Amino acid sequence: MMRWRSLFSLHHGPFRKHVRQFSLLEHHSHQLLKQFEIPVPHGFVVHSPEAARDVVYNIGAPSVLKAQILAGGRGKGKYSSDGKGGVRIVDSADEAFENASKMLGYSLVTKQTTSSGIPVHKLYIYKSVDIAQEFYVAITFDRQRYMPVLLMSDDGGVNIESNVNQLQRFWFHLSTGITPEIAAYIEAQFGFSDDDMRVVTHILRQLVTLFREKDATLLELNPLVRTTEGSLMCLDAKFNFDDSAKFRQPELVSLEEHLPEEKDEYEASKLGLSYIRLDGNIGVIVNGAGLAMATNDLVTLYGGNCANFLDIGGGATKETLSKAFSILQGDSRTKGLFINIYGGIVRCDMIAESILAAAAAMGGFRIPVVLRLQGTNYEKGVKLIQESGLDNILLEADFDAAAQKIVELTHGSR
Repeated sequence: MMRWRSLFSLHHGPFRKHVRQFSLLEHHSHQLLKQFEIPVPHGFVVHSPEAARDVVYNIGAPSVLKAQILAGGRGKGKYSSDGKGGVRIVDSADEAFENASKMLGYSLVTKQTTSSGIPVHKLYIYKSVDIAQEFYVAITFDRQRYMPVLLMSDDGGVNIESNVNQLQRFWFHLSTGITPEIAAYIEAQFGFSDDDMRVVTHILRQLVTLFREKDATLLELNPLVRTTEGSLMCLDAKFNFDDSAKFRQPELVSLEEHLPEEKDEYEASKLGLSYIRLDGNIGVIVNGAGLAMATNDLVTLYGGNCANFLDIGGGATKETLSKAFSILQGDSRTKGLFINIYGGIVRCDMIAESILAAAAAMGGFRIPVVLRLQGTNYEKGVKLIQESGLDNILLEADFDAAAQKIVELTHGSR
C-alpha cells in the first residue's frame, strides 16, 4: 500500500506529513507475493456491493472484506457511513452486500489519514482464515549500519506498534541473504518446528529476493499467521519502494495509485518538478531544495504559511515552469505567489520569459506575485518584467524584504 505510516516512517520538520512514497495497495502486494511463491489467500477485488455478494456466495462464508486505500490502520478506522472499521468479517453473501454498501463510496478515517478520511472505491475479499498465532515480519534498511535488517515478532497484528520494543533484529547482507546461521537463530528464538522452519526459511529468502530485485525499501508482512490447520500464510502486506528506481520497475509503477489531492504532485513529478502540498496560502516556486526550505522558514518567520514546496531544479524549461504556474494558479488556497530564483544553470531571463508566457496563457495572474531574481542574466530578467506592463508582479531583490512583502500581501486572505 501507499503513503501509510509504518513502524519505520520518518517525520522531519514541516514536511513530515507529506513524504512521498512509492507503494502499492494490499491486493497488488498480494499478487507480488504470489509471484515470489509466498503463500497468501486467494482474494478478489470488487467495486460494487453486488460483486461483493457474488464473491462471498462463490467462495463461502465467513469471508473478510478489506477497504483498499493508501493508508494503514484500517481495522481500527471508522467509516463516515456507519462508524465501523475498514476490515470486516461477514457470515453470508447478503451480509457482504450490506457491508459493502456502507463501505464503497464512503470515506474511511484512520489514525494515518486526515480527519476527512480517504474515499474507498474497491474492496479486497478472501475467505476468512482461522488463526492460531500471528507473527510480524519486515525487511528494511538500517541506515546507521548501512545494511538491510530483518525484523520479527511473535506478537503481530493490529497491536504491533505497541510492541515495537519486542522486535528481534537480524542484520544480513544482500549478497548472502538469510544464512543458515540466521535461520537457526530464528528457529531457536521463536520455537518453530522443523516443518515450520522450512516454510519460514523459504518465505524469508523469497522476501530478500523480492527486496533486492524490486528495489524495495520496506517489506512488511503483518500478520504472517499460523492457521489452526498448521499452515503459514501472509494475510496483509505493505510495501515501499525506492522512488528513484522507478525507471527500473515499470511494472510496479503501472500499479501505483494516487490520492486525489496528490494529482498535482504526480503530474509535477513527470516533468521533473519536486512538488509537495503544504497547509498554507502562499505559493512558492524556487530552484533548489535548500533555497526552498530557506524560503519556507523565512515566510514562516514573518508570519506566513506556504501552500507548497515547489522546486523546479536546475534543468527547468518553459514547459515545466508553465506547468508549475498552472498548478499553483489552480490551487484555490493560494492567495499569493513568491517566486525566488537564484540563477545558475537556470537563467533569470528564461525565468522571466516563462513568467510572461504563463501570464499571457492564463490571462494574467489573478493573485499578487513577488519575484526575486538573482544570478545569471539577472538584469535581462528584471528588464523583461519591468517592460511587461504586469502591475501585480512586484520585483524585490532582497530575500528578507521579498518574504515580508508576500506575507503582507496575503495577510487576511486565509
